[in-house]
Amino acid sequence: MALYEAATQIKPKTPEEQEVLKNLWSIRPCYLYNEEYDDCTSIKARFHQYFIHGESIDCNQWKRDFDNCSRFEKDPNDTKSALELIRSEQSRREERMRAHYSNNVWSKRAGPPEDWAKPLPEHMQKEYENSFLAAKSKELRGGPQTPDSESSSCSIM
Repeated sequence: MALYEAATQIKPKTPEEQEVLKNLWSIRPCYLYNEEYDDCTSIKARFHQYFIHGESIDCNQWKRDFDNCSRFEKDPNDTKSALELIRSEQSRREERMRAHYSNNVWSKRAGPPEDWAKPLPEHMQKEYENSFLAAKSKELRGGPQTPDSESSSCSIM
């Protein structure tokens, strides 16, 4: 039974079940946790970990997540496994975003710059006129096609 099909069987009665339903979107398909574990424990990944971190990292969390996901998929009422999996995903997301949130070098914008849609400089417009991208753009807008874009072809001899 698929994870989301299993979740439709949950009728939230407790706060834990409500939390599981609210955060169900964060749970990946179970096979992905196993793939992440296999990738993390591969020789290539171990070499990369040693090169970046100076040591091998602990990959057991991926295995625990796979086990929890499998248990939740088999028994949709196993909210303990689902909650543990959701908390693992939340901590993984927090770790990934930590550098973003602690950034004090760049100031964050409230909106796009005033001139974000200004025309390209003249020399770039001339290059764009005869490009494949310009021909496809005209084609999508329903504009007239240039004869070159219809008949041009490339052949290697």
